[in-house]
Amino acid sequence: MPVVGFGTWRMRHDNAYQAVLAALATGYRHIDTATMYANEADVGRAVRDSGVGRSEVFITTKIRPSDVGEARSVLQRSLAALGTDYLDLWLVHWPPSARGGSRQLWNELIELQAEGQVRDIGVSNYTLPELDDLIRSSGKVPAVNQIDWSPSRYDANVLAGHAERGIVVEGYSGLKNTDLDDPVLAKIAVAHGVTTAQVVLRWHLEHDIIVIPKSAQPERIAANFDLFGFGLTADEIAAIDGIARR
Repeated sequence: MPVVGFGTWRMRHDNAYQAVLAALATGYRHIDTATMYANEADVGRAVRDSGVGRSEVFITTKIRPSDVGEARSVLQRSLAALGTDYLDLWLVHWPPSARGGSRQLWNELIELQAEGQVRDIGVSNYTLPELDDLIRSSGKVPAVNQIDWSPSRYDANVLAGHAERGIVVEGYSGLKNTDLDDPVLAKIAVAHGVTTAQVVLRWHLEHDIIVIPKSAQPERIAANFDLFGFGLTADEIAAIDGIARR
């Protein structure tokens, strides 16, 4: 899974189509969508029209927790909308509230993965105890947990817990939930000649967290992808980690 992906939440129709086209032209090869976003068809059209081969693009979508018992039909609709015959990653968007619903939906994903139209499966917005329940009940470890993550939410125990279980952390809303004028970030950005947004995204990568920034503006789409020409020092990482303790 490419470590920098492109998020598409709240993007629809031509807005989503043009943004994904711009992202793919920039060099992104990981696109994140969801059934709930109602933009799978727009994403799929952009991938097809981009000139980038399907095998080069890592596509993630998510199933709603309300779709317990309907995973097979939901998968077929997502594949049709995206215009592909497989998903690279399929996530449970958040834990179903119905008793036993999380285990049931997870077992449906396991069954469908075994049939070959889904390469990997995981979850989103799950706590460590909720992950443990899935693992104990099914024997299958989610490949990924996509969670709300930013410097203000930093928790070493959460990252360690995922690492111990062999689960990749994928962070969303890292820029949305960050004060990009924070003096700690500003000082580090000046030192590297980059923006504070780039510092935040690079900080995710330094912690082995997958990032999926979202923007509809081509210049920001490009800047959010330009994260590999610099690295953060241990002291800089620690200073950003400390934002959560304020």
